[in-house]
Amino acid sequence: MDRMIYTAMTGASAAQHRQQLLSNNLANASTPGFRAELSTFRAVPIRGDGASTRVFALEATAGHSDAAGPVTSTGRNLDVAARGNAYFALQALDGTEAYTRGGALEVSTDGTVVNPQGLPMLGDGGPLVAPANAQLDIGEDGTVTARVSNQPPQALGKLKLVTPDADNRLQRGGDGLFRGPQGDPLPADATARLQSGALEGSNVNPIEAMVGMIAVARQFEVQMRMLQNGEANDKTASQLLSMNG
Repeated sequence: MDRMIYTAMTGASAAQHRQQLLSNNLANASTPGFRAELSTFRAVPIRGDGASTRVFALEATAGHSDAAGPVTSTGRNLDVAARGNAYFALQALDGTEAYTRGGALEVSTDGTVVNPQGLPMLGDGGPLVAPANAQLDIGEDGTVTARVSNQPPQALGKLKLVTPDADNRLQRGGDGLFRGPQGDPLPADATARLQSGALEGSNVNPIEAMVGMIAVARQFEVQMRMLQNGEANDKTASQLLSMNG
């Protein structure tokens, strides 16, 4: 059996992985605060007898794009957009502290300030809870103020904003949220600011993603042709051996 089928198989598998990544990016082109995933091919030489003339193709997720998405004014009190490279802190389903750029906040039935998926947004001392029938305002520094009818405004706390740097790079988890190195919480950034009444859109370029998907589909077809050629070579060799008895 021609060993070329194994190298072609790795190429096809890597192309399939990239196609899935691009498809996920395109599907989230309209998700507020979404960060496009980046990918890269890596060539690994095959070690063995003879010259190392063949390589395995491996696809790796290189991380995510930090480019800012477009900011759209909504006029809604609970819509906020983080400025610069700041991220909002929230409590993930597993109880850990995670981070997101999505700022379409809501108030749950029990008064907890949550994101669209129902995850509690974190403040200085934990989740923020608003009194019943309160109207919330969010300041530029993340301070959340509640107003109930004609009563004086009440400060509920301050949204936790973090700013990753070279020593504290964020990593995307399987749930689509970001976490600090080793999963440790990042310190709050007192200088981080946000824009109230606005939402940051996804930084995915739909045209670029679609062109990438077309290119990857062609790469996959080339690898499949290599597999078919290997199969044809194997059949031809078997026929020749049968003829020679």
